[in-house]
Amino acid sequence: MDYREYYRGKKVLVTGGAGAVGSNLVRKLLDLGSFVIVIDNLSSGHSWLLPDDASNLLFVQGYITDDIDLKRVFSEEPEIVFHLAAFFANQNSVDYPECDLKTNGLGTLKLFEYSKIYGKIERFVYASSGCSIYPSDAPMPYKEDLPPTTWLSSPYQITKMLGELYGNYYLKMYGIPFAKARFFNSFGPGEVPGQYRNVIPNFIYWAMLGKPLPITGTGEETRDFTYVGDIVDGLLRMGYVREAVGEAFNLAAGREVKIKYLAERVNELTGNNAGIIFKERRKWDTKPTMLASNEKAKSVLGFSPDPDFDGRLIETIEWFRNNWDKIRASAEFGPGVSSAVR
Repeated sequence: MDYREYYRGKKVLVTGGAGAVGSNLVRKLLDLGSFVIVIDNLSSGHSWLLPDDASNLLFVQGYITDDIDLKRVFSEEPEIVFHLAAFFANQNSVDYPECDLKTNGLGTLKLFEYSKIYGKIERFVYASSGCSIYPSDAPMPYKEDLPPTTWLSSPYQITKMLGELYGNYYLKMYGIPFAKARFFNSFGPGEVPGQYRNVIPNFIYWAMLGKPLPITGTGEETRDFTYVGDIVDGLLRMGYVREAVGEAFNLAAGREVKIKYLAERVNELTGNNAGIIFKERRKWDTKPTMLASNEKAKSVLGFSPDPDFDGRLIETIEWFRNNWDKIRASAEFGPGVSSAVR
């Protein structure tokens, strides 16, 4: 059976389904014929990212820490769980560590508990983070069999690792078929900019406003930017392939992009003449370069990420142009130490 056919008629729970990766996953699942249950508190997600006319979509605005909300979504008897909800990300967790622990720690634990009690989960796919698991001094490209580090640089990294540990426990002790998806700097249509969001949507937003693009560091830093459509495809494969259970997979493009190149390209594509400004690197940013190996995902899952970074960047900018009014109304850059640009 093709992995996409597997989802036809399946009941699928997507936590954080109104976020950047989540909304793209939800739309794909709807296209494949799944009945999709979304729970999202809209703290960083946006309901307008979801279709408003899908008969096979149930949206619950609620919290993964709330028993009433969890009973509501599990009463729909989901067969597959994609756990994407999170208090995102590093700087946000530094500013609000208790909120990070409550959502990423307690919320994840509650989802495993409800999955255990419900007892009918065919697959539980957890969205982990490559920046959280691999040591700063580990050889690149990062491979899944690298020993994890216990010297972490933000509460977000700690709680993302905690989610992996909980998953290992519930697989070993209760047989919940758990798999770990390690994300690397996702980007693409669906990610609204904001104070605690990723660099690509923020760069595009500031460039379209005619502001200089702030680089924290020298600009020689690199990231393994991965297109959201590829991450969605990897998640779907992890939800189906039997050999994924108990395993971790880097869902990464497997290439480095310099931040200075990214900023220059965004300015060029948007016609922004305000240039670039350089700021001091953030204390928690201990990985100046980042590159992941995706060979395991290719071999086991059949994962095949798009190599055309520039093409996908152009697509993302076009999404911004087509949804500019909604993006402007939704983008949040509040006061505080974390605001790079107000």
